Amino acid sequence: MKRRTFLLCGSALVLTGPALADATPRIKVYKSATCGCCTAWVEHVRQAGFSVEAQNVDQDALYTFKDSLQIVPELAGCHTAVVEDYFIEGHVPASDIARLLAERPKARGLAVPGMPMSSPGMGGPGAGDSFDTLLVGANGSTSVFASHS
Repeated sequence: MKRRTFLLCGSALVLTGPALADATPRIKVYKSATCGCCTAWVEHVRQAGFSVEAQNVDQDALYTFKDSLQIVPELAGCHTAVVEDYFIEGHVPASDIARLLAERPKARGLAVPGMPMSSPGMGGPGAGDSFDTLLVGANGSTSVFASHS
């Protein structure tokens, strides 16, 4: 009986495993191959449980991609990601991404402009000044989505 239970449970895992993997939001990141802080941010997001595909691109391709998403220079960070219907610009904490996906506001995405020293991938909490994650509305307006200190 124990063997049968084991085989049934194992079969259930094989059948449901792909469905569970598909339920995990997939984040695609466009970054420079030489940027260490981008790689550290990707690791931060992976450790938070997201499935991440990182693609190294040259700077011209990255700027063209940002332009295609209508990310203005004032909001730019060093890498750009997409998850579902949202863009994620710069060193946005994984917890903010999870909240965005849970709340699903009518918006284009989240941005952490520049490269704040205390943001994920740049040194983490206590490494520098406070920073805000901005919600970018459908019309390009911004509001503070989360404040981090």
